[in-house]
Amino acid sequence: MQSSLIVKKTPFYYGWVILAVGTLGIIMTSPGQTYAVSVFTEYFIRDLGVSRSLVSTLYAAGTLIGSMALPLIGRQIDRRGSRTMVVVITIIFGAACVYMGGLVSGPLTLALGFVAIRMFGQGSLNLVSNNVINQWWVRRRGTIMGLSGLFVSLLGLGGFPSLINWLIPHYGWRMTYVLLGALLLLVMLPLGYLFFRERPEDFGLEPDGNKEVPKVGPLPAPSLPEENWTRQEALRTVTFWIVAGGLMVSAMMSTGLFFHMVSIFADNQLSPTVAASVYVPIAVMTALVTVGSGALIDRIPLRLALATSLFLLALALWMAQHLSSTPMAFLYGVILGGNMGLFRIVSSVAWAHYFGRRHLGSISGVASTVLIVGSAVGPIPLGVARDALGNYNLALTLLALLPLALGVASLFMPQPTREEADTTEA
Repeated sequence: MQSSLIVKKTPFYYGWVILAVGTLGIIMTSPGQTYAVSVFTEYFIRDLGVSRSLVSTLYAAGTLIGSMALPLIGRQIDRRGSRTMVVVITIIFGAACVYMGGLVSGPLTLALGFVAIRMFGQGSLNLVSNNVINQWWVRRRGTIMGLSGLFVSLLGLGGFPSLINWLIPHYGWRMTYVLLGALLLLVMLPLGYLFFRERPEDFGLEPDGNKEVPKVGPLPAPSLPEENWTRQEALRTVTFWIVAGGLMVSAMMSTGLFFHMVSIFADNQLSPTVAASVYVPIAVMTALVTVGSGALIDRIPLRLALATSLFLLALALWMAQHLSSTPMAFLYGVILGGNMGLFRIVSSVAWAHYFGRRHLGSISGVASTVLIVGSAVGPIPLGVARDALGNYNLALTLLALLPLALGVASLFMPQPTREEADTTEA
C-alpha cells in the first residue's frame, strides 16, 4: 500500500518523477565513468608508484571484467524490480568508492577497485536507471531520453570533473573518493528507495500518462502496440546484432579517438591546447543532438538514427587524418559530438523499442556488456598502429570502414519478427 500511495498522491503523471530520479541515477554513475576517473589518474601514478601503462591496462581489464556481470544484473532487475536493485547497486557502488579512497595501496587493490566501480557504476547503476525510465515512457520515449541525456551531459560530463577538481586540492584524492561514496549513500540511496517504481501498469496507469486503466495483471498491454520478447528470442534476431554491433563500434571508435586525442592532434601539428578546446564543441553538439534527436526519433525509424550516427563516426575517423587547421579541428569536434548525441539516444531507447519492456533488463544487460567490451578495447588498435607504423592514418582509414559498413546494414535492417526467432532456433 505504501509503495503505491506516493504514486497515487502525485498530482501529475508519476513518470516525470521517474524521469528525474532515473536521470539522477545516470548522473551518479559519474565516479565510475572515465571522465571522472581520469581526474584521479595522475594521483594513482604518483602516490601508488605505478606506471601510466599499468594504470591503463588495469582500467581496461577492470572494465572488461566488470561488464561480464551485466547480463546477470539485468536478469535480477527483471526478477526483483528496479527499486530493490537500485538500493543494492547503490550500496555496493558507494562502498566501492569508499574502498577506492581508503584501501587502494598498489596494483592489485587498484585493479579490484576498478572492477567494482566499473561493474556497479558505469554498468549496473546506469543499467537500472535507464531501464526504469524506459518502463514509464513508450510513445514519447525518445523525447524523454533526450531530456535525460541533456542533463546527464551538463551535470555529469560537465559537472563531475569540475567538482572532483575542486575537491582534491581541498581534501586530497583519497578523501574525495570517500566523499563521492558518501554522496551516493546519502543522496542516491534514499531517493532511489523512495521514488523508483517498476511499471505504470502496476499502479493502474498507462505509459506516458495517457489515462488510468484497470489493474488486471503485472503488465497489461499499453495502448501503443508493444511486443515483449525474451532475451533468448531477442538474441536470435538479426536486428539485435546489427544494433549491438553498431553501438559497440561507436563506443569502441569514439573511446579510441578520445584516448589518443592529443597524440592525433600532434601528428596534425596541432597543440594540446587546441585538442583540449575541441571538447567544447563536442560537449555542446552532444547535448544539442541528444535533445533534438530524442524528439525526432519518436517520428522517424530508429534505424535511420543509428545509420546517421555511424556515418558521422566514419566521417570523423577520416577527418582525424586531415586536421590541417583549428577551424577544421572544431568541425571535427562538431561531427564527433553529433555521433555521440545520436549514440546516446539510440543506446537508450533501442532495446525497449524493438523488444518491449517485460524482459528489458535481461536484454539490455547483454547489450551493455557488448558495448562496454567495445569501449574497453577501443584505444588498442590505434595505439598498436601508432607504435608500429609511426602514425594513425592507415588504422583510421581501415577502422572507418567498420561504421560505414554497419551504417549501410542499419539502413536495411528489418523489424524483428517472431518467425525469424523461431527459424533461427530451429
